[in-house]
Amino acid sequence: MKKKIVALPGDGIGAEIMDSGLKILNEMIVKENLDFAIEKCHFGGAGIDNEGDPLPEKTLEACAKADAILLGAIGGPKWDNAPKRPEQGLLALRKALGLFANIRPISVPDAVVHLSPLKEENVRGVDFVVVRELTGGIYFGEKELGENAASDLCSYSKIEIQRIIRKAFEIARTRKKKVTSVDKANVLSTSKLWRKTAEEVAKEFPDCQLEHQLVDSAAMVMIQKPKEFDVIVTENLFGDILSDEASVIPGSLGLMPSASHSEKGPSLYEPIHGSAPDIANQNIANPMSMILSVAMMLRQSFGLEDAAKKIELACNCVMDKGILTKDLGGTASTSDFTDAVLETLKSQ
Repeated sequence: MKKKIVALPGDGIGAEIMDSGLKILNEMIVKENLDFAIEKCHFGGAGIDNEGDPLPEKTLEACAKADAILLGAIGGPKWDNAPKRPEQGLLALRKALGLFANIRPISVPDAVVHLSPLKEENVRGVDFVVVRELTGGIYFGEKELGENAASDLCSYSKIEIQRIIRKAFEIARTRKKKVTSVDKANVLSTSKLWRKTAEEVAKEFPDCQLEHQLVDSAAMVMIQKPKEFDVIVTENLFGDILSDEASVIPGSLGLMPSASHSEKGPSLYEPIHGSAPDIANQNIANPMSMILSVAMMLRQSFGLEDAAKKIELACNCVMDKGILTKDLGGTASTSDFTDAVLETLKSQ
């Protein structure tokens, strides 16, 4: 049966890097004889400009019926005063599809080890995944803002914690089988429930190891000894902070893909960076994060491990040859890098 992929180019550099990602995807469709159909839809600022809403109804309908979704990037100052900002479309899409688990793999290719702000000996060989709970916690709790006081309720149910912890263990089973659960159980009630629930879920995965870290300690270890981690799982606020901290380890946001998963519906794959309107339409954006998001999609939504590895190896091979975009200190354009990856794939 034909699989449907919805592509949401979005705004800024989103369209450029999406074009790169789809070129690679189309090459793999031919190379691996995949039965995929790709549909492009307006989203974010492009949705506002073309259809009056950051998440047009027909875009939402297409996403709900898709087997997977690719997103470029959204937002920009053009829509700062819009009745609905582009980012509201992303929040609405996450809610509509129940995208509760955000997955960010962190690795440092040898070709760019020197760009990391950390010591080379601490960075070379880094390979871990941050699993962030995406639909609960303080961002979605009851809020109150008064003249002299304010409050934000952080609330988690046991079911919400169970499903994200299980997702982390499922990923760990495909890796080094180690899960680090991050909380603040020495202070917060939600963290006490989080830790207790993590211990219970761990019994379902006797082949994996569970350890606990307080969030402040985890933040320090991530800088001092990032190779200690395999799979990190944590709640929404801590995950937001730690995943952004982790993203600077490789030295450029242009290298980092991500995925957001629901329990039953389609998953969404996107670079972790923004729309970078200041460099849009200049053919200088690094497309690697989008290309690697395509690889994540092939692996996690369609079980195509070999195809995903081919893309990742091709990207690393191109960088090893010194073909690097401006953010990595090179001179290659967006299209130069993309074409080099395509040629490498064709020669495999």
